[in-house]
Amino acid sequence: MGKLDGRVVLVTGAARGQGEQEARLFVAEGARVVLTDVLDDQGGALAKELGDDNALYRRLDVRREDDWTAAVAAAKERFGKIDGLVNNAGILRFNELTATPLEEFQLITQINQVGAFLGIRTVAPEIEAAGGGTIVNTASYTAVTGMAYVGAYAASKHAVLGLTRVAAVELASKGIRVNALCPGAIDTPMTNPAALDPDADPRAGREAMAGLYRKLIPLGRAGEPEEVARLALFLSCADSSYITGQPFVIDGGWLAGVNLS
Repeated sequence: MGKLDGRVVLVTGAARGQGEQEARLFVAEGARVVLTDVLDDQGGALAKELGDDNALYRRLDVRREDDWTAAVAAAKERFGKIDGLVNNAGILRFNELTATPLEEFQLITQINQVGAFLGIRTVAPEIEAAGGGTIVNTASYTAVTGMAYVGAYAASKHAVLGLTRVAAVELASKGIRVNALCPGAIDTPMTNPAALDPDADPRAGREAMAGLYRKLIPLGRAGEPEEVARLALFLSCADSSYITGQPFVIDGGWLAGVNLS
C-alpha cells in the first residue's frame, strides 16, 4: 500500500524541479495528481508519462483566480474530489533591495505570495468537502532568516509562512492540516539558470556554486529535488497526522550556523 492511496493532490509548478519530483513521488505512493504549471509542453509530457489514470495536466497561472477555478473543476471532473494541495510554484530573482524595480517586486509577490493565498482560498473548501486533507506551502530558508540580494523573494516567503500559520489555525476544525516547506539551496532550474539556457552547460553553474556550498552548508552540497519531495510526502500523509502550522527547514544544516574550519 502507498502512503497516499485514494488521495487526489493538486501540485502547482509541477512541470519541473521540486514540483515534478513531488508529482512523481505522490503517484508512486498511490495518489492521483493534478499537475499544473504554465509550461504546457513539459507538464503535458509528464502527465502522459505518469498515465491518464494517475495524472491530469491543466494550465494554471497561480496569479489568476479563473485559472484556479478551472483547474479545480477539471480535477473534480476527472477524479471526483481534491483532498491535497502543494503550493509549489514560485520564482526567484537576485537584486539589491534598493535597486529592485517595483515591477519585479510585484511580480514575485503575485506569484509566490498571492499564488499561495489563492490556492488556499480556492482549494481548502474542496478539501473540507472531501472530508479533510492537507496543504503544503513552499516557503524557503529565507522565510525564517534574511539573505542579501533576495529581498523581494524573502519578503514573499515570510508572507507564505504567515499564511501557513493562519490557515493552520483557521482550517484545523475542518480537518485540514497546513504546513510549510523551507528549502535551502536545491539543485533546480530556479537556482541554476544555466539549466534553462540551451546554449549553456548546466554543469558549469553547478560547479561554480559547489565550492560556495561546501563552505556554507554543513552537509557540503546542494539538496536534490527528490529530497524535498520526500518531505512534502511526509507532510501530506498520515505520518505527520499531529503536525500543523509548522515550517520545516530542509537546508543541509545551512541555518544551523557557519563552520569556520
